[in-house]
Amino acid sequence: MSIQQQQDLREKYYNEAIRYMDNAKEYLRNAQKEGDFYHDKKYVKTACGTAYSGLLVALDCYLQLKNIKPKAKERKSIEFYQSNITTIDKKLLNYINSAYEILHLWGYYDGITKASVVKEGFDLAYSIIEKVKPTSISEKQQK
Repeated sequence: MSIQQQQDLREKYYNEAIRYMDNAKEYLRNAQKEGDFYHDKKYVKTACGTAYSGLLVALDCYLQLKNIKPKAKERKSIEFYQSNITTIDKKLLNYINSAYEILHLWGYYDGITKASVVKEGFDLAYSIIEKVKPTSISEKQQK
């Protein structure tokens, strides 16, 4: 894959992942934070599920850049991401594992409403998404 193709891929997936995160932040606004907790669990669950989906978009790009694809008819699961990333970047794997627990399990399934926990999950998602940020976007933002 040429450098331009990599940049195009990064831009496409990065923009999509950020779009998911923007939507997730909007859901959180609807959850109505009161003190240290969100009031409406339904919106928190939706926000966490959306943020988790956004980080998966970024991970799909990351793996494509490493020329790693699922086998034919293989459904991607957290184990797919973990097993492939464990050999590439252990620090990224730690971020993925923590984001999975916070956003997917605690946030989406359990509906945790503690604002600081949800914020940590979002921060982890953004850290993962940054891994695929195209240089053209970085340069534009610095100007």
